[in-house]
Amino acid sequence: MRPQVGDKAPDFTAEVVGAETGEVSLAGLKGKRVVLVFYPKDATPGCTTQACALRDGWDELRNKAEIFGVSVDDAKSHARFIEKQQLPYPLLADPEKKMVDAYGVWVEKSMYGRTFMGTERTTFVIDAEGRVETVLAKVRPKEHFDKLLAALS
Repeated sequence: MRPQVGDKAPDFTAEVVGAETGEVSLAGLKGKRVVLVFYPKDATPGCTTQACALRDGWDELRNKAEIFGVSVDDAKSHARFIEKQQLPYPLLADPEKKMVDAYGVWVEKSMYGRTFMGTERTTFVIDAEGRVETVLAKVRPKEHFDKLLAALS
């Protein structure tokens, strides 16, 4: 079930790829505002559009929160995506689907008449106390940056 505004955000520990490597947890980020940008898949058209908009607007976002992209891709895939798109923010690898399950964004989707399970493009803003401050659900890649910037302002 997806956490709602005011709910305690589910804790997580995940492998981080990017400026830093190793693991990161929500508990370890206590006292900081955190943004989790859940997206379906590295290097796909919509996800690249969304990631590059965050990259291009990074100067406006960087001091507002700790921002992480999250998908079920593995660390190697994330490293290639970061390098190819020159992403200035880290990505969290969730191949075991623990985070997407905890945040309720692993959902049934349909495309061209077939159904499958996948990550719903949803962003969570978590306040310094670990509570969900904003949920941007089913956001369109081209609109994501502006909606996130508004939520953080």
